[in-house]
Amino acid sequence: MIFRRAIRREFRHAAAGVFVALFAILVTMVLIRLLGQAAGGRVPPDAVVALIGFGALAQLPIVLALTLFIAVLLPLSRSYRDSEMVVWFAAGLPLTAFIRPVLQFAIPVVVVIGVLTLMVTPWANMQSEAYRSALEQRDDTTRVAPGIFRESAGGTRVFFVETGAAEDGRLRNVFVSSEEAGRLTLIASATGSVIVDDRGDRFVILEHGRRYDGVPGTAGFRVVEFERYEVLIEEREAVSPTVRAKATPTRDLLAQPSKRNLGELAGRIGLPVAALLLAVLAIPLSFVNPRAGRSTNLIFAILAFLVYSNIISVSEAWVTQGRVQFGLAVVLPHLIVVCVLALMFYRRLAVSPFWRARA
Repeated sequence: MIFRRAIRREFRHAAAGVFVALFAILVTMVLIRLLGQAAGGRVPPDAVVALIGFGALAQLPIVLALTLFIAVLLPLSRSYRDSEMVVWFAAGLPLTAFIRPVLQFAIPVVVVIGVLTLMVTPWANMQSEAYRSALEQRDDTTRVAPGIFRESAGGTRVFFVETGAAEDGRLRNVFVSSEEAGRLTLIASATGSVIVDDRGDRFVILEHGRRYDGVPGTAGFRVVEFERYEVLIEEREAVSPTVRAKATPTRDLLAQPSKRNLGELAGRIGLPVAALLLAVLAIPLSFVNPRAGRSTNLIFAILAFLVYSNIISVSEAWVTQGRVQFGLAVVLPHLIVVCVLALMFYRRLAVSPFWRARA
């Protein structure tokens, strides 16, 4: 049917533009956050690109859900503004005739959202946590970059190396600043290297340098020249990272139905269902009075999306806290939206005596 093909084509074009814009905003936000963490020494610069990828995958289902909602809303709103809806209604098409093409467009996207939510997003979160854990377990020497002041993992030591490790594994012109119990110590040496003792402890061996210890101008200030100076690197014990519920595979959530896991599972099930209901909800929400403002319905639509997503998050939290049963948390938020959806369709389809009298 020409009507269905035309409306689905408009949905696809709108979805492409909206997705590109939202995904660019998502990547930019993740990039800004990670660059701030990298500047503070919490994330190595070489890890930013990988973490951006994991973060984008983790947030992709939400982006697709919002894309689907807006992609249905914008073309229908434009049809109201350009009086195309009048033509369709005059041809005998009711408002409910738009449900079928909307579902034909939305169901494949909802399936993708479901796959991402249940499988890809937990994997991305797990990979991101494992990657961060591996980075945090690295010793301080791996954080040193030539020509850059680099803070240690514990934040108590700062390294600076003018020249990185050469073929012989030696560092050139090393500067170390550390603070212990409020006492500042500065160490400068011409060369340095890294060794591992029999117990596995790592040391930085500094050679031909000076150590400045104490407060300048006081009797306790000392300047010590040394031929060889060993600095123990702070190295945490290798421990298995604690896996958060968001990084737990869906099959493990089902196998271990604790309150925390059931709450996370309720959130994962809720997002695809919400995406489908929001796509249908966009039909009555798209109504625009050509004489009124063009952005009013878009504002209400965004508010509806935020309220719906917050209700799902609250339900997830209540399941985790044991305040609501899992089945009720899965069904109740969407049942409320279905009731609101039916009411909105009824109000758009019904013609009151007042309006009939005006006609």
